[in-house]
Amino acid sequence: MSTAMIWLLLFIVVALALLIAALTKTKFTVQKISIIGIMAALSFVAYEFFRIPNVLGTGSSFHLGNTFTALTALLLDGVSGGLAGAIGLALADIMAGDPGYAVTTFILKFIIGLVCGGVAHRIIHLRSFPTGSKLKYIGAVTVSAFSGLLVNVFTDPFIGYFRNRYIFGQPAEFVSVVTKISSGVTLVNSLLSTICAVLLYLALRPALEKAHLLPKE
Repeated sequence: MSTAMIWLLLFIVVALALLIAALTKTKFTVQKISIIGIMAALSFVAYEFFRIPNVLGTGSSFHLGNTFTALTALLLDGVSGGLAGAIGLALADIMAGDPGYAVTTFILKFIIGLVCGGVAHRIIHLRSFPTGSKLKYIGAVTVSAFSGLLVNVFTDPFIGYFRNRYIFGQPAEFVSVVTKISSGVTLVNSLLSTICAVLLYLALRPALEKAHLLPKE
């Protein structure tokens, strides 16, 4: 697939993300856009400077970039979380000269954000969740964060298989091996990112609420 076609696909994916934001009636204030931008930058930094690249020569990396996708979804909403992770990590792929990866990265991180936000704010109602029982509260935060990251354990290898096989044209046998290794790497990333997202959420939420930077339930 040509580079021009890959860039076109990335543009289409971004347009679809914005359409989803419109359909879900996500409101973007100056404060929210600022937080999304900061979280996107932190996603980029976490991936670029805190990772073990190219595990076993598969192209997969141990990294903490997904932390800020889940964290933004918990603090704001699913669309905002998806955009933060998608922008930051897709930009990392583009800067590395891999726009083909950027397309699937944008999709995968947006899915993480949507799932985390959906579970946190539509099912658990995290903002109004009682904090009297610390254990239950931490459990609710953990389930919210891990929900999207768990989904990513399945969607990342699945979409990665089709990307490597049909976009990059790699041999089927090689792609199968890479997919199996990628599944394990993604699981480790998800567990580590969940721990980091929960700790950061517990630390940041009180301060951001006090500064009136978070939306109401």
